[in-house]
Amino acid sequence: MTDTLRPVEATLPQAPNSPQKLKRSIGVVGGTLLTLSCVTPASTLFVVVPDLLGSLGTATALTIAIGSLLCVAVAFCYSELGTLVPSAGGEYAMVSTLAGRLAGWLVFVLSLLVVMIVPPVIAMGTADYLEPVVHLDPSMAGAAVMLLATLAGLLDLRANAWITGVFLVLEVIAAAVVAVLGFAHSERGLGSLASMEVAGPDGGPDAVTALLVVSGLAIALFITQGFSTAVYLSEELENPRRNVARTVLATLGISAVIILVPVVAITLGASDLAELTGGDISSMVTAWSNSAVGTFVSLCVALAIINAGIVMVIQNSRVLFASARDKAWPEPVNNVFAKLGRFGSPWVATLAVGVPGAALCFVNLDTLYGVTGVSVTGMYLLVAVAALLSRRGAHRHAPAWRMPLWPAVPALLIVVLGYVLTQQDPVHLLWTGGITAAATLYWALYLRPRTATRWLVTLPEDTRTDTPGGF
Repeated sequence: MTDTLRPVEATLPQAPNSPQKLKRSIGVVGGTLLTLSCVTPASTLFVVVPDLLGSLGTATALTIAIGSLLCVAVAFCYSELGTLVPSAGGEYAMVSTLAGRLAGWLVFVLSLLVVMIVPPVIAMGTADYLEPVVHLDPSMAGAAVMLLATLAGLLDLRANAWITGVFLVLEVIAAAVVAVLGFAHSERGLGSLASMEVAGPDGGPDAVTALLVVSGLAIALFITQGFSTAVYLSEELENPRRNVARTVLATLGISAVIILVPVVAITLGASDLAELTGGDISSMVTAWSNSAVGTFVSLCVALAIINAGIVMVIQNSRVLFASARDKAWPEPVNNVFAKLGRFGSPWVATLAVGVPGAALCFVNLDTLYGVTGVSVTGMYLLVAVAALLSRRGAHRHAPAWRMPLWPAVPALLIVVLGYVLTQQDPVHLLWTGGITAAATLYWALYLRPRTATRWLVTLPEDTRTDTPGGF
């Protein structure tokens, strides 16, 4: 990991043989809409949160709140590193530049796992929320959503920003309806949020231990994970030195509120502990109102899931495009993945992440959840390591947004995330560890012997060097 890259200024591609560049076509509003859509507040609330409710019961809101606080520290790291190293490669470009090529490669593998798995996980929830209109097989519906999102991902990014913005309004409305109805039908007081109870097999209350909460933090981190999309879009944001940090931090704050407030309302409004643990939010909404409102909310969620698929495919294709541009693969593969289409989008990379995503809709959902949680936690840990090293040498005085309380924030984050990893399911750790080990072998046998021609992390030629302003 000591084989660090050259300072940022020295890694800029040189004309006339510079790699292809993405267009800077969106500002803070468009970037925020895309990033919020990638967090997918409503689809996360309706698809991922029920899994937490089933294992954590009344402790779900507390676990998400703790995860959101941890994500503030993560967002600080992303904001500093994303403005210091604004690349479509996201985490791997930041970590490669600051912590070394091997560390960057491992982050790339973990991020690739996340970006390949999360879209089908969300997409498979479509069938449940189209149930009031039509009955569909979850895997088939998820695969169809992934293919539709892939087609949309081939369009111009500015057009996608407006499309996803419209869908985002609908999903925020759905989350707001859940919150209002839940609070209006409260069955218990705010003290229940700290009661740490879940319905047992016999229907009676079981205690939720602190270790269960820690174990659930991996999924809680995954719930708000999409705020990092701003980093992936840094090559297409105008004035990235300023706008990346703004988008990352604003998105985290907004998404945490959109997700956490309805979870609190659901916890208070569920008729009993068994209903809360069952996690059937659509049924709760119908019981609190009527079937018409339940159907409206379900259709809004279905649209939110499609929206999430579009944005995630956009994000994921940028990761693969950047890895090819940075020579992570044999030359024929790099040439294919680095191709840009007529709309300026990396069309081959878009197909390469969308089609396999459709296939993953037929994999066991619990395995996908577990591997994603471990991968997100490990990726955040390596980003925190890079943030701890972000003020060495030439990077100390480079223009970038700087986090408060450095180096305490990344150091504490490393300790906490390391402990969270130790509490995960061994099977999920083995799956993720095995993939990471295979990636390390590829690094040792192919990338490392070719350091002059492979894994050359670059920054766009037009990166701004002006000092970023405040918020």
